[in-house]
Amino acid sequence: MTESEIRVSSEAGLELRRTYNRRFQGLETRRKRVWSVLNHHFFQRWVRPGDAVLDVGAGYCEFINSISARKKFALDLNPATISHADSSVTVLSQDICRPWELPSSSIDVIFTSNFLEHLENKKALTHCLKEAARVLRPQGRFIALGPNIRYCYREYWDYFDHHLPLSDRSLVEALELEEFKPEMVIPRFLPFTMKGSMPSHPLLVRIYLLLPLAWRFLGRQFLIVAAR
Repeated sequence: MTESEIRVSSEAGLELRRTYNRRFQGLETRRKRVWSVLNHHFFQRWVRPGDAVLDVGAGYCEFINSISARKKFALDLNPATISHADSSVTVLSQDICRPWELPSSSIDVIFTSNFLEHLENKKALTHCLKEAARVLRPQGRFIALGPNIRYCYREYWDYFDHHLPLSDRSLVEALELEEFKPEMVIPRFLPFTMKGSMPSHPLLVRIYLLLPLAWRFLGRQFLIVAAR
């Protein structure tokens, strides 16, 4: 990277830290508690004990810290990610729109939550999916969770850093263009945010996961699982 690119990357990282400090201040414990239950009772089914897992746009590492895996990586430009990652997590501090600092065919599962909508455009999304395809091993999985523009179009633009509107259908098409094969597509899974209608008590989160009927009324985030 040139000195100019390094400076721009550093400035972008600092802006990310400022934005998310403001947005998530006071919610850290709630978010950790929710993700611990989500992983244990839902997402762990796709991650084997010997797997290498990459969390793209890891943020405060709630997912990657609590998932059980042999190798764990967190990819994010936010400099705060390092301070939130457990010792078992290797943090890759870089712009996700540049080539990822991982060998090809080295990852079993890629997970991303509420990140893709922050990419500036479809070109950036395509780069992200191409890099995901490169670093995944054959039969590896890409798991994406994010706000579904079809069900939260009124609130979608309430976040200043939302750039790319995505639905379950548009992301599936983008994945298929990169030769991913969708295995599970849930248009309505979790509520839009962890504020308000999202339960945080472990028992309530567990009950919510057991009631797909509730997803139809409260869920406004899609969940997509696709195989390489």
